[in-house]
Amino acid sequence: MTPTMLRQLWSLVEKTQASTLVTLDDASLVQCLLKQFNKEASINGNEADLLTDYICSRISLIRDMAEARLSGEASA
Repeated sequence: MTPTMLRQLWSLVEKTQASTLVTLDDASLVQCLLKQFNKEASINGNEADLLTDYICSRISLIRDMAEARLSGEASA
């Protein structure tokens, strides 16, 4: 996976509503991010597999970041 793909993915995570990231089950979260990523940048099957594996390995971090954003919004 390229550094550009990583930047695009984390940018996408930041743009996605925190409540969505927290409430979706793991498989739905991966598919949601993959679908949105593919809209912004066409990727081939191999890249999709790499991205899927990467997202799966970072689900806890993605949810933690989303929960922190929700907590920040609640206290603002």
